[in-house]
Amino acid sequence: MALEAGHPERRRALVALLRLGGLGAATAGAALWLRNRSRRPEEPLPLGLRRDVRVPASSGLPELVVVRGSEPRALVRRSVEALGGMRRFVSRGDIVAIKPNMAWDRTPEQAANTNPEVVAEVVRLCFEAGAARVLVGDVPTNEPHRVYQRSGIAAAARAEGAEVVLPERRRFRRVDLRGEVLGEWPVFDLVLRADKVINIPIAKHHSLTGATLGIKNWYGILGGQRHRLHQRIHESLADLADFMRPTLTILDAWRVLIRGGPTGGSLADVELRRTVIAGTDPVALDAWAAKAYWDLDERRMRYLRLAARRGLGKVEFETLRIAVIET
Repeated sequence: MALEAGHPERRRALVALLRLGGLGAATAGAALWLRNRSRRPEEPLPLGLRRDVRVPASSGLPELVVVRGSEPRALVRRSVEALGGMRRFVSRGDIVAIKPNMAWDRTPEQAANTNPEVVAEVVRLCFEAGAARVLVGDVPTNEPHRVYQRSGIAAAARAEGAEVVLPERRRFRRVDLRGEVLGEWPVFDLVLRADKVINIPIAKHHSLTGATLGIKNWYGILGGQRHRLHQRIHESLADLADFMRPTLTILDAWRVLIRGGPTGGSLADVELRRTVIAGTDPVALDAWAAKAYWDLDERRMRYLRLAARRGLGKVEFETLRIAVIET
């Protein structure tokens, strides 16, 4: 079912489709967007920088894709195909950094970390597109070795040929993020020298912001005392969205932690939604998922409005070119 951007009921209809799972195919015309090779930086990184690794927009392709089906890997493949294929985002010889949510000492069934099958499929697609190296890592809240193992992500990523990078002290560089709240801060070098960066968060409840989605997932590139940022969490999230402008965001909503986030633990708080949402506008993607799963908007999730004011994306997701697909 295709809904025109100017239709007054577009937001309500799109959210209803996602909530109820009655998804009809509504894909834009598919085409491959081939990119010239983006070379890995050879010179020392400056102290103050922004990581803008986006690819050019294409008027013939959707900006947001929602896919529902019966197998996580298939949902990832279909969502990326609808956006133009992984070769639109990854060029031959690229070094690709993948940032899942891998923060908690939880199993995949508890939905506190990104589904390992979703991460593994993204790794596989990157190598198929010609990536020279694929790096996977996060800065967990719980003990890193334990989290990497119990989440299932380390084993799944390695099985597809990725390099799993632990957040050792030597892997951090102090960077001036030049934000309203975030000044000089230790940043995980996983994302600093990669040619392309793919964000793979999971959709889950958060006690402070209402939900943690793509933009909140960037907390996991920071070292230091991150809990200090909770005092001005919305401003810090807008700063992170300004600093880290990813190549692609793929939101895992196979299982959604509806309550008890961000740590989770009880299976009673997890709902099986069998969905993957992918796009090139991280603000719109967060706005879509927040509205669909928790009926939240920019009034509660103020960082969305702050990020939109900086030109980082659109809160009004219904104005985007959207593909809604059932496999």
